[in-house]
Amino acid sequence: MQQGIDFVQGEVSVATHRDHDDLLSAGLGLDGLKGAPSPFANPAKPTVQELRQRAIQTSWKGIADLGPLGGYGTIYGAVPAVPGREYQAFAKNPGAHQPHRVLVQVPDHFDQAHRCLVVTASSGSRGIYGAIALAGAWGLPKGCAVAYTDKGTGSGYFDYADNSGVALNGERAVRGTAMLEFEPAASKGEGIAFKHAHSGDNPEAEWGQHVLQAAQFGLAMLDRAFPEQAPFTPQNTKIIATGLSNGGGAVLQAAGLDEHHLLAGVVALEPNVHTPQRGRALYDYATEAAMWLPCALMDARFASTPFARDAKGAPHAAWAARCASLHAQGLLKAATPEQQAAEAYEHLRSTGWTDQAMATAASSTALDLWRVIAAAYASAYLRRDADNMPCGYHYNVVVNGKPGVADEATRASWWADGAGIPPGNGIGLFGGTDESADPQLAGIACLRALWTGDDADGRALHASVHALAAKLPRKDLPMWVLHGADDGLLPTAFTSEPYIAWLHAEGRRPLYWKVPHAQHFDAFLALPGFGDKHLPLLPYGYTALDRVWAHLFQAQPWPEDLPTPAGTARGAGVLQASMLGM
Repeated sequence: MQQGIDFVQGEVSVATHRDHDDLLSAGLGLDGLKGAPSPFANPAKPTVQELRQRAIQTSWKGIADLGPLGGYGTIYGAVPAVPGREYQAFAKNPGAHQPHRVLVQVPDHFDQAHRCLVVTASSGSRGIYGAIALAGAWGLPKGCAVAYTDKGTGSGYFDYADNSGVALNGERAVRGTAMLEFEPAASKGEGIAFKHAHSGDNPEAEWGQHVLQAAQFGLAMLDRAFPEQAPFTPQNTKIIATGLSNGGGAVLQAAGLDEHHLLAGVVALEPNVHTPQRGRALYDYATEAAMWLPCALMDARFASTPFARDAKGAPHAAWAARCASLHAQGLLKAATPEQQAAEAYEHLRSTGWTDQAMATAASSTALDLWRVIAAAYASAYLRRDADNMPCGYHYNVVVNGKPGVADEATRASWWADGAGIPPGNGIGLFGGTDESADPQLAGIACLRALWTGDDADGRALHASVHALAAKLPRKDLPMWVLHGADDGLLPTAFTSEPYIAWLHAEGRRPLYWKVPHAQHFDAFLALPGFGDKHLPLLPYGYTALDRVWAHLFQAQPWPEDLPTPAGTARGAGVLQASMLGM
């Protein structure tokens, strides 16, 4: 094992990707990334190459707007063929029960004159390629190596039905036959377990360390790739950290832990960052949203909001039932559905929700993301295994709408296709319901009580959330935070704005762009009616990374302030460069 990476578990895998394969798109190119899922010749036994190609395609589609109106590849961004090598391993933080993946992509055209390593963490709970559309798309064509970590999340789902998980190469393997991405402590159980929720580690509190380990792994792999140029160190190789969503929070955590000055610059997009005493924790506002937003979005002001009404333009019946439930519980005083919706809206306004955030959050509400996030995160914070999740929740394979056993093809696809937190890909979230007209409220109220209550579980959950607090970065670290003004999943009022205010109060001078018309999911912009109202955030992230590069390698001064571009919403047509305001 190479000196300086004693955190690596087992062997380092190396693979070459050239000719009809590459690092950025696995040979698909932009058109292939946009197309149908990359096929498996034998769905029950896909090859390692097929799994990798589809994992990269899935990660691109989950992050970037590749739709016909979105402008990717014409107005901004590109997907050139980038041949090179990949180095991959499992790594562990001290005391952790489960590993996180680290992977380094080294392009053949690595720029020896401008030695650059981009380090990133997956967005959401995605697998190892979960930030490729940001970090890889910007860094690889520029001649930078890119180091990734899944930050203790990922789609290496463990299936108790056949006692199998995912090996380093993405293939399914039975416990005991290979080192697995995630191997539950319990040797017996039922259903599906996954690393983010069931590792026993509260991985979110370690995201910063995961990023710093990935950076160290990146330097070590550059030593292997170019031994004649070694050693690669933070003194002769500029390390730029970037990520979005949970990945953005991870690089901000890393910035506060960077005692050895590994990082030369940080660009965080729409970060899930926790600043106690100033902001709100994700678990707090996610459980609040799960309870209250269905009713609040019934208000007439959201009548034309995408996702806030059903396909026929009528209010969602389940949301009307939520208003009635909140009224029956005494949480709403008004008597009529219209008044109840207005009262729920005013309640959320009083806790910091803006109209912009609520409107865009209609998508997350319609897709049931709040409940899904809260159930998984509660299990992570309380360090529960799959058989003992809070509030009666559990995950299992869905067969004809009921818990069942997966076939081989379904299992084989999980690593490439899964987003890291079910439901999806044949896995469902079960439990937490009752027989009432509003069946999901019982579980949601239980999840909310873990935040508002003061029993042993509530105190344990608060302790885990307290451990997520970002620490102060060093004063001379160039930092840029970008966040969509319309973000309805991680609203700026709860995340970026309190973090930036805290940095300013502590004498730091980060750049901050609150980008008009941008929201959380660029990938959602391809949905009819939704993209009309918004702009993608990725082009602004690429621009920020360009400025960091110019500062580090071309001696351009780091600006004290930089006005946020005044973009305009895309409308029903194709995105135009002028709309971005840059």
